[in-house]
Amino acid sequence: MEHVAIADQVEELHNPSSFISKYVWSQDHKVIAIQYGITAILVGLVALVLSGLMRLQLGFPESFDFIDPSSYLQFVTMHGMIMVIYLLTALLLGGFGNYLIPLMIGARDMVFPYLNMLSYWTYLLAVIVLLASFFVPGGPTGAGWTLYPPQAILDGTPGYDMGIVLMLLSLAIFIVAFTMGGLNYVTTILQARTKGMTLMRMPLSIWGIFVATILGLLAFPALLVSAIMMLFDKLLGTSFFMPAIVSMGEQLDYTGGSPILFQHLFWFFGHPEVYIVALPAFGMVSDVLAVHARKNIFGYRMMVWAIVAIGAMSFVVWAHHMYVSGMHPAFGFFFATTTLIIAVPTAIKVYNWVLTLWRGNIHLTTPMLFAIGFIFTFTHGGLTGLFLGNVVIDLPLSDTYFVVAHFHMVMGVSPILVLFAALYHWYPLITGKMFNATLGKLHFWCTFLGTYAIYLPMHYLGFLGVPRRYYAMGTTDFIPESAQTLNASITVAAILVGLAQLIFIANVIWSIFKGEKSGPNPWHATSLEWQAEQIPPAHGNWGEKLPEVHRWAYDFSVPGARDDYIPQNMSNDDVPLEPGQTLQIREEH
Repeated sequence: MEHVAIADQVEELHNPSSFISKYVWSQDHKVIAIQYGITAILVGLVALVLSGLMRLQLGFPESFDFIDPSSYLQFVTMHGMIMVIYLLTALLLGGFGNYLIPLMIGARDMVFPYLNMLSYWTYLLAVIVLLASFFVPGGPTGAGWTLYPPQAILDGTPGYDMGIVLMLLSLAIFIVAFTMGGLNYVTTILQARTKGMTLMRMPLSIWGIFVATILGLLAFPALLVSAIMMLFDKLLGTSFFMPAIVSMGEQLDYTGGSPILFQHLFWFFGHPEVYIVALPAFGMVSDVLAVHARKNIFGYRMMVWAIVAIGAMSFVVWAHHMYVSGMHPAFGFFFATTTLIIAVPTAIKVYNWVLTLWRGNIHLTTPMLFAIGFIFTFTHGGLTGLFLGNVVIDLPLSDTYFVVAHFHMVMGVSPILVLFAALYHWYPLITGKMFNATLGKLHFWCTFLGTYAIYLPMHYLGFLGVPRRYYAMGTTDFIPESAQTLNASITVAAILVGLAQLIFIANVIWSIFKGEKSGPNPWHATSLEWQAEQIPPAHGNWGEKLPEVHRWAYDFSVPGARDDYIPQNMSNDDVPLEPGQTLQIREEH
């Protein structure tokens, strides 16, 4: 019986016939991906502005009347939550996950297109509910992005009334959206691969998205139940997380709850969340490096198993965020050990990226610059994580700027560099146009050097003991005056980096209208998405017949072949050869 992919086993594709059905109620994974991407970038710009306002206060304390202590804490909270959940998770999985999965595995669309559409609109609702908290009395919550009770829902915390309620509602709605999308991704990857596309022939981007999605489906329920339980504590007077407490000299009705329970639930989600963002980034940077170094990815199987190992280990490291919380000290030993162990598969990936570059025919294109920049920032951020994973070192550094520096290098700068690498790399596929390379490289250098100007000094401030989340330092004996000068320079760098992102937005918009046509496969890549009949791919991705896969996604610079790449859907018999040469295919295993 002839192989028929599950994505082809439908009577007819949902063909849009009007503007509304094409762009509003679209069930095409590519349109949905662009919708996710635009929404995430717009809400991310809000978070970028909030970070600029925070830095203005920290660099030039009390110079701005519109930034008071309450609004400062609100900016911190909203910035953190938007960036981690509504930008990075949504753009990496909702945007790139949606766009790449069907194209890279040779499917016509997601297995459940209607559910896919619903997931975007539910995500948009979550974003609207979140942003609505800026306009309610008291403003958004200022409890910090971790939302720790009891302070999150008690008087005295900014946004303790409607602000925290809308935040928790928004998170619950987001998790519903993620679950719809996530089940779709997993089912599509397992069931809709085209003929010849075995699991061990999938590009690493798909492996990263696949494992990250499974992590999300397992970890997000912990955040969902904690959000619902805190809503009950706030609105119904239950005591899941609220101990017996005296506020303003008055005994409150709460009794018997555990704030530590919330922290366990939050970080059981929170640490896998790091890898929900990181694993797709690991996969995409691997693909970008291989294509622009014209070289097989080094140790493909090892890279796959490293992704799987990181995913599995991510669930047993969460309490390294809680060394100072009052949990049982014996836990510290266990979680410090698991934190050091998870560093091993992560380090394997870094070695393999470097060895992929080693003796490669490196083309310093804009995507490649961002990918190499990522290796630097991620290594740097990962090494500081080893400091904080050790109890003895973490105790004095906890809640200082050292933590802010580590977190932003590994979870802020690194994934965003990969996002830019991916956006520039797949931009010709999405738009059919080439971006302006000069503007792209200017954008890279401003961003890369600027982020180091921001976060390198923060490590030093952390060693000095400068605490995070403080509105102003005031005068303290242990912090020298020079720390404030350093803070001012960080602020200047942060504002310049923020403004540099306008170069990217200008480049994207200009290139859509004025950019050169890219033609098919401008990077000479091997993976399936570049082999579609049209660029950008038409509705349904492939013509009458689905592609058939004959090899893995990394046949670059194969001895004997005329070209320096062999597409996945090209059989050995069809490969053009150098005169008098035979094809020497290396085993992908």
